[in-house]
Amino acid sequence: MQFKIITISAFALTFVLISCSGKKDEENAVYENTKFTKKTENTVHLTEKQIQSIDMTSTAIQDRNMEKVIHLNGKAEIAPSHISSISSIMGGHIKSINVINGSHFNKGQVLAVVEDPQFIQLQQDYLVTKAQLEAARLNFNRQKELNTSKASSDKTMQTAQADYSTLNATLKGLEEKLRIIGINAKGLNTGNIRSKINIYAPFTGFVSKIFVNNGQYINPADTLFELINPIGLLLEVKVFENDVNDVKVGQEIVVYNNQNPDVKSNARIVSVVPSIETGGAATAVAKLSSVNSGFVKGMYINAEVNINSRYTQGLPNEAIVSFENKNYVFEDLGKSNYKMTPVITGISDDKFTEVLKADILKDKKIVQKGAYSLLMLLKNKAE
Repeated sequence: MQFKIITISAFALTFVLISCSGKKDEENAVYENTKFTKKTENTVHLTEKQIQSIDMTSTAIQDRNMEKVIHLNGKAEIAPSHISSISSIMGGHIKSINVINGSHFNKGQVLAVVEDPQFIQLQQDYLVTKAQLEAARLNFNRQKELNTSKASSDKTMQTAQADYSTLNATLKGLEEKLRIIGINAKGLNTGNIRSKINIYAPFTGFVSKIFVNNGQYINPADTLFELINPIGLLLEVKVFENDVNDVKVGQEIVVYNNQNPDVKSNARIVSVVPSIETGGAATAVAKLSSVNSGFVKGMYINAEVNINSRYTQGLPNEAIVSFENKNYVFEDLGKSNYKMTPVITGISDDKFTEVLKADILKDKKIVQKGAYSLLMLLKNKAE
């Protein structure tokens, strides 16, 4: 009985030793496999079954005549020089307002009517001064004739001349005041004196804001309307850092809004702000080639910029894959082995992408169809 116990203990010890030895061999195998993976982390080997399922095709670096199209977006704005604040030269009460927010108006159209007794006084002062000036003119001419025959003194003639000059200057000043409030002094007489003046539109455009209402008393410093001249419409678009050097003043662009993407208009880049903002983009300013009512202030817009075509080297788009913001191609090494190689890309179109420093791919066989499948296999293997 004692002998059996010793035998079982010896067997157990032998089992433990064998188990420890097996675990050590397994750890060595994992270590060796890990070292192998690191050495081949940029290559992948396919089985015959994998090759059949992926159905790969190959290509090579090609010389191409390519054109770059940059897609931009932004907003329509109005240049400050084309936003006008309209006020009345003289104070008074608003008698009527002839427009509403968003109204279109033509140059010379009456926007509002202002009424005040001071307008009557101004016209009255003009007519009185005009009559006094005529009397002063006649007196001055009479005194000149009398002075010639020494029938009046030089002092009397000089006084008559001074009175005439003073009244003439006063009349010119009143005439100018009447002009700037919209009253034609030349046609003014005692029968057409009025208490109201009109506020006229200085250009053709749109009403952006109205700051007054009927019956309100306004001062000369008060703004009545904010008007927009559509000629000053500007398109401010964002240009990402990678494309800044390709966008230049004078370039023609095509713009359209989100509501009518099929209706496109021509514009020209008039300014590029030489500063990259926090979001990694600069601002380019464009101006429409002709006034287009389809674009209004604050509207979101899209734009396309065609960069001059150039003769360069590239690959079909599907041959280039992206991973973690970097671009790669797969080189066919033969015997079902494929190597992932980083590349630097340039301009692209709907079929091809430019490859910069393409000499590293010269005379090499590059995977076209199936490149993305190889990327997935490689990354799964690495994981």
